Amino acid sequence: MLSATVPTMTMTIELARFTVDESAVEQLLAERPAMVEAMRRRFPGCLAAYLTREEDGGWLDIVLWRSRADAEESARLISTVPECAAWFRHIAASAGMRHVEVVDHWPEPAQ
Repeated sequence: MLSATVPTMTMTIELARFTVDESAVEQLLAERPAMVEAMRRRFPGCLAAYLTREEDGGWLDIVLWRSRADAEESARLISTVPECAAWFRHIAASAGMRHVEVVDHWPEPAQ
């Protein structure tokens, strides 16, 4: 008996590096929960988000997406979400964004 295979979506991680003026850090962090909640409501393919601060003082936002298509849609439309657009005003300079394909992971994502 042959079984039909269902195409699987490849999870994608979005990596966005940026800097923030020290005077804006408190607001950046305070507004983060509302921004992430608004992003998740608008883009249900968002599975997780991690904001990190690097040793050099820069920031790296790491977002896990269900698929590359979800990540790319968000990249195109994110500034149309008012909470996201407001949060971006704290970014002094962008050092770029890229998407990487998840080829192996643990644990399994919740369904």
